[in-house]
Amino acid sequence: MNVEELSGLPPGALEHFREEGIESLYPPQAEAVEAGILEGDSLVAAVPTASGKTMIAALSMLSAIERGGKALYIVPLRALASEKKAEFDAFERFGVTTGVTTGNYESTSDWLATKDLIVATSEKVDSLVRNGADWLSELTCVVSDEVHLIDDRNRGPTLEVTLAKLRQLNPSLQVVALSATVGNADEIADWLDASLVDSDWRPIELQTGVHYGNALHFNDGTTREVPVDGSEKQEEALVRDILEEGGSSLVFVNSRRNAEAAARRLARTSGPQLTADEQGRLAELAADIRDVSDTETSEDLATCVEQGSAFHHAGLASEHRTLVEDAFRERLLKVISATPTLAAGVNTPARRVVVRDWRRFDATAGGMAPLNVLEVHQMMGRAGRPGLDPYGEAVLLAKSHDEMDDLFDRYVWADPEDVRSKLAAEPALRTHVLATIASGFATTREGLLSFMAETLYASQSGERGRLETVTDEVLGYLERNDFIEREGPGGAGSSSGTQGDVDGFVSAADLADDPVNGEDIDLRATSLGHTVSRLYLDPMSAAEIVHGLEKADERPTPLGLYQLIARTPDMYELYLRSGEDEQYGELFYEREGELLGDAPSEYEDARFEDWLAALKTGKLLEDWAEEDDEDRLTDRYKIGPGDLRGKVDTAEWLLGAAESLAAETDSEWTVAVREARARVEHGVREELLELVGIRGVGRKRARQLYAAGLETPADLREADKGVVLGALKGEKTAETILENAGREDSSMDGVQPRAPDGSTRTSTSGGAGGNADVDEDDTEDEETQASLGDF
Repeated sequence: MNVEELSGLPPGALEHFREEGIESLYPPQAEAVEAGILEGDSLVAAVPTASGKTMIAALSMLSAIERGGKALYIVPLRALASEKKAEFDAFERFGVTTGVTTGNYESTSDWLATKDLIVATSEKVDSLVRNGADWLSELTCVVSDEVHLIDDRNRGPTLEVTLAKLRQLNPSLQVVALSATVGNADEIADWLDASLVDSDWRPIELQTGVHYGNALHFNDGTTREVPVDGSEKQEEALVRDILEEGGSSLVFVNSRRNAEAAARRLARTSGPQLTADEQGRLAELAADIRDVSDTETSEDLATCVEQGSAFHHAGLASEHRTLVEDAFRERLLKVISATPTLAAGVNTPARRVVVRDWRRFDATAGGMAPLNVLEVHQMMGRAGRPGLDPYGEAVLLAKSHDEMDDLFDRYVWADPEDVRSKLAAEPALRTHVLATIASGFATTREGLLSFMAETLYASQSGERGRLETVTDEVLGYLERNDFIEREGPGGAGSSSGTQGDVDGFVSAADLADDPVNGEDIDLRATSLGHTVSRLYLDPMSAAEIVHGLEKADERPTPLGLYQLIARTPDMYELYLRSGEDEQYGELFYEREGELLGDAPSEYEDARFEDWLAALKTGKLLEDWAEEDDEDRLTDRYKIGPGDLRGKVDTAEWLLGAAESLAAETDSEWTVAVREARARVEHGVREELLELVGIRGVGRKRARQLYAAGLETPADLREADKGVVLGALKGEKTAETILENAGREDSSMDGVQPRAPDGSTRTSTSGGAGGNADVDEDDTEDEETQASLGDF
């Protein structure tokens, strides 16, 4: 099907596609058009990576906009949101306006009402529904990218419920669901009342197989010799082989440590293949990576990058990951060793994908367990990029003939597992039941069950009455903790729960003793319940916070508050390493009086260990707020810079929520929570809080100014300019900060740097705290606030 045959698109769209080199549609795209996407019909497209899913999405959204509607593109990751927004910005040339929103879960992002095409994460869309964003009712087309992630225990329920709510808001809504790997695509299509395009067509050939001995053995029966020389490992031989013909490689491993170790080894393979120009550009890239953070991880990454190799995992700072991904797409980096996070939709194709590790540690299995087929196929789908690669190869590694046969059966010839709803798992159900009531989607038990019946979970649940049972258990929990009230048969007439009920929380078995069943009852969220839903909190997190604040007899310390939020389900706490139970047990007894809530007995092994793990996480946050530098913290706690920033962002969000909950419950500790939040947000001691409130002043610059006797914005407005310049070094930096502090004349023309005593100086130290972190602009607009689960 030629592009010229398409109709119903905005004027200028066809010309844009032609200029992009698109003259005809791929077969799956043509099937989608024939299935009615240009007329507003819903579709599930199960199509391999690089086979045109984004074009299917674009045609659906542009035709909806041409009919006078509004389109929404839902992605699983913030990084993918930015990538897609940049891609869709090209549509603005023919009048289609675009916007992206991924953060600030309390905002309705009203400015998006003026946009034609909006890109957002599923969590952000869910929060928009909870907060009553009016423009959602104007949507006529919603695209859900990577829809197989409904199977994900953490993020899947949010996507599932969000799609169900959007369809209820807009009964005629066109839903286009995209995925490369769905075992039961027909079942997803039935749930969404959609047509199905299920294709294995690819624009370039993808060969899959197993490397064993000195050869690649492919699924079509062919072989290709790739000898392993001397002390080489298999992955090194495979990377060397493909580099020699000008291709790039992705090597998937099962842990961060293995990713870093593999990158160091593979640097010895990629380095000799670099041209002089590439070496120069990679040196510049390495300098940019070092500028991101002064940590050992940053230095190790930069050292690998100089040789054309890199590692990629969730412990990296987001800036690190972006730099690596961009350089790899440009084929400047030749090989990346990565954990499976890189396979989750980010556009990083390679000519050869090597799945080195097909097992990883699984605590529930008590050791190493095989990856599922869907995950391995997602990795394999990264192989081959149209326009750059003549073919793609994806291979696993075997040590024996029997293992090779097993890998063919287990992965190469196997179909991906069915996508199964995870909505019934905690904490998903309690979170989404409360949000459904608070947002007005259900005002009665019958209405709630009717809404739940529209979810994928309901269509897949084979156990009669299971949906009703689990929903009633959650309603009981929410009432006992003062988040909802119920009236009518089986109801209490008003809230019978007390916030004291959260002490230890209520088990499902306990809830079953007081079910909400039989005749229909009215449901209403309390003021506290509305606040919890608006804040995008797990109700159990809210109950933990409220209870902890109630238990405080005196002003909570920052450590007490940090350990409190670390105990919530919304904070992924640090785990205790070998021997640390004794270390943090001593810290517990030393500072027990600061901790909020009821500590478990040390004889309750599992609960006490969780309490100490939360204390370790709280101590990390306290150390950050005491201005320990990033390098020392990542070394002390054995984490990556991305982990540190993730903990800090999550803590800031949870403490902001705690401040709202404190105000809602008339707690006397609101100010203490606010100050603890500000300190962890900026990573500073209390005396620097006024300074870091100035745009452009981060923790390092604030300490430098304070050390020079400049303690407030008012001091900066009146201070000797030479002292300001002496503290901040750069003239441009000093001028900008003075201007942001409100000084009328901020010019540094002719000013000489001076010490506070008036003597001339040419440099300044970091002052107290010894910070070596990167200076940064500490202010951000509401659309760039960090979201949960990114790290």
